[in-house]
Amino acid sequence: MTTPAAPAQSWKARLSELGIRLPAVAAPVAAYVPAVRTGNLVFTSGQLPFVDGGLRRTGKVGGSVDVEAAAADAKLCALNALAAVDDLVGLDSVARIVRVVGYVASVEGFTGQPRVVNGASELLGRIFGEAGQHARSAVGVAELPLGAPVEVELTVELRP
Repeated sequence: MTTPAAPAQSWKARLSELGIRLPAVAAPVAAYVPAVRTGNLVFTSGQLPFVDGGLRRTGKVGGSVDVEAAAADAKLCALNALAAVDDLVGLDSVARIVRVVGYVASVEGFTGQPRVVNGASELLGRIFGEAGQHARSAVGVAELPLGAPVEVELTVELRP
């Protein structure tokens, strides 16, 4: 598979055009770093929907958290992951989004995890266009750290 061509403008300029500001990098809640580079790939740690150092909400999707709110949280998780990438290597060094993994704290019987993780995927598509098309997993889990409803991690390819 070939890497999509670089945009005519920088990714930072695209964020500005969309009126999106990256948040500050979320502080790790345990013994890990927000992102790691190996070769031409960056892997982010799972990012929670933090706003100003705290979770936007807690709860389980399909219970106290509805799908629309959870999708908004997944979008925030993706922004937090992009902030980690930007802090490590600079957002403009990104060639493409390779993979998104979304974990959704779900009540028993809830099967809408893909709709929740679409919050992250659709945002990445708006920002990166063709370079934002990615492989993805949307996984339902019983619990997430700190009671978060959603967690998202990214794998990105860097430009040569």
